Amino acid sequence: MSHPIRVVIAKPGLDGHDRGAKVIARALRDAGMEVIYTGLRQTPEQIVGAALQEDADVIGLSILSGAHMHICPRIMELLRERQLDDVLVVVGGIIPDVDIAKLNEMGIRGIFLPGTPMQAIVDFINAQARSRMESI
Repeated sequence: MSHPIRVVIAKPGLDGHDRGAKVIARALRDAGMEVIYTGLRQTPEQIVGAALQEDADVIGLSILSGAHMHICPRIMELLRERQLDDVLVVVGGIIPDVDIAKLNEMGIRGIFLPGTPMQAIVDFINAQARSRMESI
């Protein structure tokens, strides 16, 4: 592989709690990934813009507010518009079981609920992002 996996971690919407996002960012960094944390209260446009500017392989969204069914479709739409279909999108947070299949249908490949072991997230991103990078 030519470069480390580049991950943009974002906190979309009005959710102001970012401790989990920072913990994930550190775990991914410690696993050898390059991590860009965009900060709190990011719009879908800002998140996709950061992914484009940073040449991200992965976008990790931390959503605890329950707004995932409003935010995720817009992010996926913007990624398609900017021809960033190869960017892996994962979501962590409070996601009701009924929404998981809907998120998968729109292209979200990883959904991590509270209590997911850090190593499971690292392993998933490593496997999925490397697979995508090799297919390009």
